[in-house]
Amino acid sequence: MSSTVTTAPGVLSDAQKVDVRRFCGYPAYGAGAAGFESWRFFQAYGTLEYRMNNLAPTEIVVLVQYLTTLNALEAVIPEASGNLDTDAAASWQHNKREIADRASLFDQWRRRLCGFLGLPPGPALESSGISLIV
Repeated sequence: MSSTVTTAPGVLSDAQKVDVRRFCGYPAYGAGAAGFESWRFFQAYGTLEYRMNNLAPTEIVVLVQYLTTLNALEAVIPEASGNLDTDAAASWQHNKREIADRASLFDQWRRRLCGFLGLPPGPALESSGISLIV
């Protein structure tokens, strides 16, 4: 997981852009255009890159708040795996859905970030089932 890096107002660092792509469910950018698998051939990918490169300074402040929240939410999901071996201990009982609940909360915030950027969730964030595009 990347960490949020402070940059000049109105400019996202490469690490922040990587986090935005990841959290929005879009694949890695790579070193640039290569063949027909590039993001440039898909409208949402291009829109994401355009938005990240053209946000107003005040929008970047909001975006950095999203990244801070999402990095924190992402970090606690693996930590919750430490409770997988305990179902009950004395009066304390483990939430059997803790990891699923944390992952769900994390995905809700990821979708909020997509909404803020005006993008559909990327392929890695699509919900299962039937998707209709109108």
